[in-house]
Amino acid sequence: MHVAIIMDGNRRWANARGLPRTAGHQRGAEAARRAVKGALLTGVSYLTLYGFSAENWKRPAAEVDDLMGLLRWYLHSQIADMVKERIRLRVIGDRARLSQEIKDLIAEAEAVTKDNRRLNLTMAISYGGRQEIVAATRRLVQRALDSGLAPADIDESAFESELDTAGLPDPDLILRTSGEQRISNFLIWQSAYSELVFVDKLWPDFDEADLAAAIQEYQSRDRRYGAAYG
Repeated sequence: MHVAIIMDGNRRWANARGLPRTAGHQRGAEAARRAVKGALLTGVSYLTLYGFSAENWKRPAAEVDDLMGLLRWYLHSQIADMVKERIRLRVIGDRARLSQEIKDLIAEAEAVTKDNRRLNLTMAISYGGRQEIVAATRRLVQRALDSGLAPADIDESAFESELDTAGLPDPDLILRTSGEQRISNFLIWQSAYSELVFVDKLWPDFDEADLAAAIQEYQSRDRRYGAAYG
């Protein structure tokens, strides 16, 4: 099973408590760790976390710096646990705007966890669904120019091979916290048949029980993939 989560509500959580945004993001990072633990407990095979969107670069510079600092902390502090728990880490998104230090940390984490199979953890960083589709189209066009790939040979499989998520199954369940009911440029291609679950709780308060409840709701649904009713 593949669960993808839009982790929303860090800033509102902090504002409601009169705390700086940094505090909300710190608690959000703790919630991400709980989500990983919950995925391990429930037997989820694939977990994708929307950590930093392409649009998040528009936030105040100080807040972006705080988020990048948390990302560095997460990569530094969690690699040993990922190895111990047999978690494989992948990072999708545009790395061009990330610092060299973070790019090196990502490369190291991906390398040392590449043989782990218990949980496939994907972090979407500097990621946008539309941007991913445009980039994949450019790569596919370049492949066609280089290899003479005929237009008739371009199908869904060929396109998917150029996406950041190539090799990963599409998400069965997309979950969003904070009560918002939209996917916000997240896995646009991959979510064509995903079930959506919206949770009112803000992300910093999200825990293993919330994940289990969302999975239970998903399992109660009848997925028809366009099949006729009745």
